[in-house]
Amino acid sequence: MGKVFDGIDPKLERWITGQQLFFVATAPSGDDGHVNCSPKGPIESLRVLGPRRVAYLDLVGSGAETIAHLRQNGRIVIMLCAFRGPPRIVRLHGRGRCVPRGDPEFDELTAAFEIRDAYATGPAQRSVVVVDIERIADSCGYGVPLMEPAGDRPQQALWVERKLAQGGVDAIAAYRAEHNARSIDDLPALEA
Repeated sequence: MGKVFDGIDPKLERWITGQQLFFVATAPSGDDGHVNCSPKGPIESLRVLGPRRVAYLDLVGSGAETIAHLRQNGRIVIMLCAFRGPPRIVRLHGRGRCVPRGDPEFDELTAAFEIRDAYATGPAQRSVVVVDIERIADSCGYGVPLMEPAGDRPQQALWVERKLAQGGVDAIAAYRAEHNARSIDDLPALEA
């Protein structure tokens, strides 16, 4: 039987930060549009800011569905699964907002993160997603398989290195402007 929590206490925070990755899901308003679910990591890109607030670094990527959905309606859920140790799933339901690069709050928020991967710092960061949590609950997680990580994938770091070599931070900004300005449902996402 799952439990609903009043907030993220130190014990739950240790469990959250001990996971390998997390998943983010959002959806546009209404009956049309695509529901989006994205894996996120490394786990250091997620920070507990308080008992009912978390934030994660949003890195440059091929789409911007989460940002577009947050701009439209703010609904978001973050899910974490135990792939090692006792089975457990934790979901953080809430209202999110995107703090893009260039916003004065962006630098203040990014200072809270301790990232081990070089690609997750600097120009690869496109925003910080802040979530005010409305519901925190866990469930059994019996269906989640036991898995051991084989290591980090190098592709994103290599992509960032190539972009920087091709044109510096302007090349990454141009990519964001071309690929992250609108969602697949043509909702506004990141402004150029």
